[in-house]
Formats: sequence, C-alpha cells, structure tokens
Amino acid sequence: MILTTTQQIEGHTIREYKGVVTGETIIGANFVKDFFAGIRDIVGGRSSSYEKVLREAKDTSMKEMMERAQAMGANAIVGIDIDYETIGETNSMLMVATSGTAVVI
Repeated sequence: MILTTTQQIEGHTIREYKGVVTGETIIGANFVKDFFAGIRDIVGGRSSSYEKVLREAKDTSMKEMMERAQAMGANAIVGIDIDYETIGETNSMLMVATSGTAVVI
C-alpha cells in the first residue's frame, strides 16, 4: 500500500476515492520511563524511551488505518495527517491519531 501526506501520487492517477480512514492509538507512559525522561530533562539529551513509545504508537495507528483502507478495497492512502496529543487527568496518556483518504490507483 502506498502511503503519502500529499494529495496526489506522482506517476499514478487516482481512479476511485473510497473515503476517509483513521487510526487511533492511546498508550500510557509508565513511571520508570517518566523518571528517566525527567533525568534527561535535567541533564539534557534525548529521551530514547519516550521516542520508542512514540514510534510504536504512530506505527500502530498507521497499521490500523491501512487495515481499514484495505477493507474498503483501497491500495493507497493520500493526504495523511498524524496528530499527537497528551490526554488524561495528569496528561499521562499519549494519543496518536492518523487520518487520510483511502483511494484506488
């Protein structure tokens, strides 16, 4: 499946629009990751544990969106948007939402 943030796919004609597809993932950050990320904030540097969680959440959301597009008979998704948000009373949960238009090329 071809995935793109653009509205067109170079070299391909969109033959049919199937509709909007989405994928959502909500994942919690645990205490250990919070603790080590806090240390990173103090001493500087990247928080690889949070980056890994963020990538996993994005990948899961994208996979869910692709599965929905395939179920609609699409072979590509155009106009993909990825949104990240913290949610929950203490902002302890991370939500990744993806959306795009399922198409047949």
